[in-house]
Amino acid sequence: MSIEDRNRYFDTLFATPGLLWLGQNTNHIPPHPAVVAAMKQSIDAQEFTAYAPPLGFEALRAAIVADMGVAGLRALVTEGGVSALSMICRARCRPGTNMVTTDPTWKWPCLFAEQAGAQVRQIPIYNPAHDYRLTPDQLAATVDENTALIYLVDPNNPLGVTYTRAELEAFVAIAHSVGALFVHDCTYRDFAASHTPVVSISTRDTVVTSSFSKWLGLAGMRIGALVAEAPLMAEFAAHSPGVLGASVIAQRAAQAGLAIKAGWMETVRAINLANQAHVHAAVAAIPGLHLPIYPSNGNFLVVETPDAGVAPEALVECYRQEGIMIRQGTYHSATFGHRFIKISTSVPEDWITRFCDLLPIMVARAREMGTVSTGQF
Repeated sequence: MSIEDRNRYFDTLFATPGLLWLGQNTNHIPPHPAVVAAMKQSIDAQEFTAYAPPLGFEALRAAIVADMGVAGLRALVTEGGVSALSMICRARCRPGTNMVTTDPTWKWPCLFAEQAGAQVRQIPIYNPAHDYRLTPDQLAATVDENTALIYLVDPNNPLGVTYTRAELEAFVAIAHSVGALFVHDCTYRDFAASHTPVVSISTRDTVVTSSFSKWLGLAGMRIGALVAEAPLMAEFAAHSPGVLGASVIAQRAAQAGLAIKAGWMETVRAINLANQAHVHAAVAAIPGLHLPIYPSNGNFLVVETPDAGVAPEALVECYRQEGIMIRQGTYHSATFGHRFIKISTSVPEDWITRFCDLLPIMVARAREMGTVSTGQF
């Protein structure tokens, strides 16, 4: 699949009037007025005519560290969480090393590691016998003295499982035993019922990455961060492509968001869980459809389709024809992606109502369509 094809696909989606974005885990709940006001104020002041500090505004850096809850660390503001992961992989991965992660996982750090010459080892976790989660035994059996980093998305995208403090302590001990960096991708932590950032367990050879795309609804603004001890932060910053700083307007929005986060996320989580319950009921009414994880600790749900006689790609295409974007599992996993679609749930209630109302019709239409190829957009 060429980059031109991928670009045209998303350009077409953006050009679709009234499209319901239910496939990218983005947050379409109406934004908090304080966040919108901060962006407008920045534009009115024409702050966009100057470069931001290379590590981010100091007030925002301090607020990110405070939000993580571990004193003494340093934050690097990045152009989305993906930029933070890119510079970490480029700092540590090289030929002769390996990166260990799960399957499913988020695909882009795997690409970054391979581009740097490292081998990627994916541990299969799409398994009800292990509650769809990584175990310490699995991790210990996969790492070796050449493991440069261990990458864990927590809550997992797309499954929505999260890990306990005890599990993370075991993972960190394994990472330390082979001298690997433990990378904790906490993009979805604010949707979880409870969550432990790895830096609250150990700050030695650990780093947390985060994003404002999902919980605050700033995907198009491209704003994220990494948090680590000062020497690690400096090491990763040396590999940053954003040497002139992240978007000034996005940083102002992020800082405003952190100031209202506690109350705002209560609202967002309530909407997210109500939407998940609505999807759960709709799926339960159709024989063969199944939610392997419910409720999800992320702002998304995986729906298994094969037992209903439906190919995930066909269901994606049927919904696309109705102006609704959902995502097939092959985006996340070549091994397990044929089993499921993924649906975003941090969206207005009427979007989920529309998805659920159409579900019986879309399943019937997808059965007739059979298998289609939509690539791994």
